[in-house]
Parts: sequence; C-alpha cells; structure tokens
Amino acid sequence: MPLQAVLWDLDDTLFDYTGSDRAGVLRHLAAEGLTAAYGGEEAALARWQAAMECEFGRFLAGELGFAEHRRERARTFLGVALSDDEADAWFGRYVAHYQACWTLFPDSAPALEALAPLVRQAVLSNSGTASQERKLDALGIHGYFEAVLCADELGHAKPAPEAFLAACDALGLPPHEVAYVGDRLDIDALGARDAGLTAVWLDRTGSGEEPPPGVRRIGSLAELPELLRGVIGFGAPSTIR
Repeated sequence: MPLQAVLWDLDDTLFDYTGSDRAGVLRHLAAEGLTAAYGGEEAALARWQAAMECEFGRFLAGELGFAEHRRERARTFLGVALSDDEADAWFGRYVAHYQACWTLFPDSAPALEALAPLVRQAVLSNSGTASQERKLDALGIHGYFEAVLCADELGHAKPAPEAFLAACDALGLPPHEVAYVGDRLDIDALGARDAGLTAVWLDRTGSGEEPPPGVRRIGSLAELPELLRGVIGFGAPSTIR
C-alpha cells in the first residue's frame, strides 16, 4: 500500500529549537546577571546544554515528570538547592525569553502546505504534550495536524518501537503506511525504520553521512514532497475526532 500519513518530529525538524533555545537562554542569563558567573556565553551555553541533556534523559527514562525535569534543569545548571517554587520561578523566567524567540525553519510551512491536500499529518514528539500543543499554536501550524502524540501521554519515548507503533495505532494505520520525518538519525530515523515505518532523516547540518539501509536522507524539507510523491496515498480518512 502507498503511504497514507506523515508523522513529524517537531523540535529541530519543523521548529528551530536549537536557535530559539540559544537566543532565549542568553537573554535569560543576561537578565539574571549570570552570564559572566558561568564563564561567558559559550561556557554558560555548554553548561545549560549539559543540564538539559542530563535531566531530559531522566524524563525520557520515566524517572521524572515533565515539570520536575524542568526544576532539576534549573538546579543542575545553577548548582544550588532550590525549592520547587524557586525552581519553577527561575525556569519560568527562562521560558518567557525562550518563547519570545520561537521560530519555524523557513522550509517548514511550505512543506506542510504542500503535503496537506495529499496526506494525513501528525506529530510524534519526545517532549510534553501541553508544551508542544502551545508551541504549535504559537507557531501557527497546529491546524496541519490531526494529532499531537507525545512521550508523556504515550508512555514510551523514541527510539523505542512502542512509541512509533502507538502513534500508528492512534492514526488507525499499519506502520508500513506511515512515514516519519525527523532530524536525529539515531532517535528518529533508525527508530522509525526499526518499527516498520518509512524513515526520512532530515540532515539539516549537511553532514554528508551516507544513510543506513532503509533510511532516506534529505537536506531540506523542500525535498520531501518530491521524495514522497510516488508513494503517498491520497484522501485517507482521519480516524481521530
């Protein structure tokens, strides 16, 4: 059967998470008077990234809830003990700066628009559902997706096959009728491939790395409609209301 749906990763695929986070945290640290205290911009950014990877990894492993992982990011970055209220307030001030910097990649909306009449679309993300719903609304692209499926509600995170299969179940489609598009070769493309989906790796960095068997590589979302043109299905009815 031809493909009936495209599942999308959001952060660093459609949404410029890395750029938005960098700009937001630099604004936050400057406003808090902390940039110099943590070794200047690049050193502070590296510390921030390390804290995010550590505590978000614990969230994905089920050790922390989404709100608690944010509190732990604040505590780990600052290296001080904070009450929950203090951590929430500090991280909330960062979020305000981060959200002010939210932006899509230039090729995102045109790709979504090109596929909209041809194929069903949904999001599968490892982040929290409420956070991603707000992001899609703010970016003006929520209407392209019939479902927003995230690790906190699915109970599984990419690259586990269960995450991809749960998303396919939510769409009412078998995996071989669904494509997954994401920027991470390991978490997105290989996870999707191993779960039986059509795997599309968005290599925005232009690494030139040869994709593994069963993975299709693109350097821009402008290439996606043509890549899928010969295999997508048309008029597949939505099963989600």
